[in-house]
Amino acid sequence: MTETRNSQRKSVILLVSLALGMFGFAYALVPLYEVFCEVTGFNGKTSSRAADPANIPDARLASSDREVTIQFLAHVANGMPWEFRPTEHQLRVRLGEINTTHYYARNRAAQAVTGQAVPSVSPGYAAKYLHKVECFCFTQQHLEAGEEQEMPVRFYLDAELPEEVHTLSLSYTLFKVPDRVPQRVPDRVAVR
Repeated sequence: MTETRNSQRKSVILLVSLALGMFGFAYALVPLYEVFCEVTGFNGKTSSRAADPANIPDARLASSDREVTIQFLAHVANGMPWEFRPTEHQLRVRLGEINTTHYYARNRAAQAVTGQAVPSVSPGYAAKYLHKVECFCFTQQHLEAGEEQEMPVRFYLDAELPEEVHTLSLSYTLFKVPDRVPQRVPDRVAVR
């Protein structure tokens, strides 16, 4: 009887450990995938940081004669009450030269709304060659009711962009940032 109980106890411990391990792995998968995509540019994910100013090319020295087309796209996630679009749908750019374009946003809601843009690049492997010097996607954007603004994107394409890439798409999806819930202050503080 004791041997059966020990066997059952080991089975329960094993199953609980397995369930906790699976939960932990699933919980850690999203942040790990985010880091993987940012480091490798896999899935078209671009860096969420500005390009290092020390690495920005001098346009006179680093530009090449090669030109590619970059298309600009905009999407609004469900629940985001903004009008959001690029001011230019495409540009022909030289590799190594810094370019600027803008996106237009207008809050159509009756109250202030904060948004966050998430970029992606297609083809995905080309994301590591697109360097943003300035981008509205680096920070949250706050618009009052009815407010509108043009938001700049300054970027350059690395001269190492593979020869087979002739067109890139830079797409932003705009998400609503949830209102911050104030932290609950305890009614009473115990003094010891």
